[in-house]
Amino acid sequence: MLHGVAPADVGAALQLPARPVLGSAAQVAAWRTTGRPFDIMVDTGINRLGLSAAEVQSGLLDGLEIDTLHSHLACAEQHGHPLNPLQLARFVDLAAVIPARRRALANSGGITLGSEYNFDLTRPGIGLYGGGAGPGGKALAPVASIAAPVMQVRHIEAGESVGYGATFVATRPTRVAVVALGYADGYPRSASGRGSGFIDGVRCPLIGRVSMDMTCFDVTDAPRLAEGEIMTIDFDLASLSAASGRSQYELLTGLGARYARDYR
Repeated sequence: MLHGVAPADVGAALQLPARPVLGSAAQVAAWRTTGRPFDIMVDTGINRLGLSAAEVQSGLLDGLEIDTLHSHLACAEQHGHPLNPLQLARFVDLAAVIPARRRALANSGGITLGSEYNFDLTRPGIGLYGGGAGPGGKALAPVASIAAPVMQVRHIEAGESVGYGATFVATRPTRVAVVALGYADGYPRSASGRGSGFIDGVRCPLIGRVSMDMTCFDVTDAPRLAEGEIMTIDFDLASLSAASGRSQYELLTGLGARYARDYR
């Protein structure tokens, strides 16, 4: 349980096999009465969850059984950022005085900073889903993809517009696929006019605005398709993040419950 256990929830937590990562003095004080081991989060510079160095040095953890000592990097994706080596040095100093069985600092980005950041455990997040960069800056294999059915295929003439605000105006006779996908499904509205889909490997530009439940694509140059056929949506995390202004994490966590999930 990475976000710890509030004192009022200790009783419920004891019914679970999970081990909490405690992040505040109040949580440590409440868990002390259980006699059970725990993990501890210390803050080394992100200024989010975690005990301060002063709290660690106060004796708060004396006599307790700590399984894993954690901290979290703020700028791991920026390899030249000065906060990375500073947090590493602070973590090493705290690890020297906290008798934990294991130590964990690196998230997905931290793993690529060098072996000195990896310690006993790492906590890959976005990297498990093909986001961010791998060692040496190599692209990671994508894990998640999305597809949606075509609701209608329309034919418009040059000069006609598509969607709210008439932000797209056709410059040629155009076939338009209206696809059952929108921002209510977590597909970003900010990808309007920037995203794309695929029909039989042919890229089809997103045209007009992304609506709540439907999005339009120019399928003029794609093979003929009928209502009910499935369009694969370009869900490359790096390019869609750049196009939409949303982080790769946002794109993944925004995929809502309206999708049927197919695990392979």
